[in-house]
Amino acid sequence: MKPNLFVKVAGVTLTNPVIAASGCYGFGDDYTDLYPPNVLGGVSCKGTTLEPRDGNPTPRIAETHGGILNSVGLQNYGVDKFAADFVPKLKAQGCVVIANIAGSTLEDYAEAVSRLDGTDVDLIELNISCPNVKQGGAAFGVTAEGAALVTKAVRAVTKKPIMVKLTPNVTDIVSIAKAVEAEGADALSLINTLLGMRIDINTRRPVLKNNVGGLSGAAVFPVALRMVWQVANAVDIDVVGLGGISSASDAIEMMLAGAKAVQVGTAIISDPFAPLKIIGGISEYMRVNKIKNLTEIIGKVKPW
Repeated sequence: MKPNLFVKVAGVTLTNPVIAASGCYGFGDDYTDLYPPNVLGGVSCKGTTLEPRDGNPTPRIAETHGGILNSVGLQNYGVDKFAADFVPKLKAQGCVVIANIAGSTLEDYAEAVSRLDGTDVDLIELNISCPNVKQGGAAFGVTAEGAALVTKAVRAVTKKPIMVKLTPNVTDIVSIAKAVEAEGADALSLINTLLGMRIDINTRRPVLKNNVGGLSGAAVFPVALRMVWQVANAVDIDVVGLGGISSASDAIEMMLAGAKAVQVGTAIISDPFAPLKIIGGISEYMRVNKIKNLTEIIGKVKPW
């Protein structure tokens, strides 16, 4: 019997638990010659803001041990073009569309999300790692209060399910997860990138023009796994795990830790077929172990 890979996240049905992570898959256009995007559980689209952004100056991406550093700076077309051009195209291909929304103020978040409320977007993913320009520049997501404020502002303007993407650059991710759950979040995705830096020893300058950037890739996986396990055991809403997943084994670990689904990002850059291999690997693991449904895996880790 073929394993059942269907899962529900925040009430949205996915045909399998593997989602393309925001920022690494764009809007799917670059991959359609390789495979249709609807073979994925969902597509978390490139981070989108209220108005178009050019992003940060180059160099803004650099390789490092076990991953990459990036400070792209949310280069995007703006929410109106996203809603008018990209959402219909993805929906026409049968995709579950996740809109990743970022902003610099509470008003930015609320307005961008309100413009998506009447569209066919399936799920809103809030990127709360953005700096709050009205409060000194610290990221919204580094305090429970800031994260709660964004969630509350967005919850007030949409009926769409909301998934809040948590930053790992905090001392207590559980308190932040609980705060956004209390303000109406339907799901959580974690982790976003870890803040990192590299220096060119010849020029003595940082390798990124922005000096620091977000670290993603295999190097962050153990941190992501730990945080997913902690959060999944502390909240009652769905958790989606991401951060360094590059194999079916990684994805299964995430689900054992409590994730209902996973997102694959940096692995796609080096291997565009990584998500398909992960889907196939999960299915094979289930077949070999006579697992019929993913509910038999999710949250089934046995701590010592």
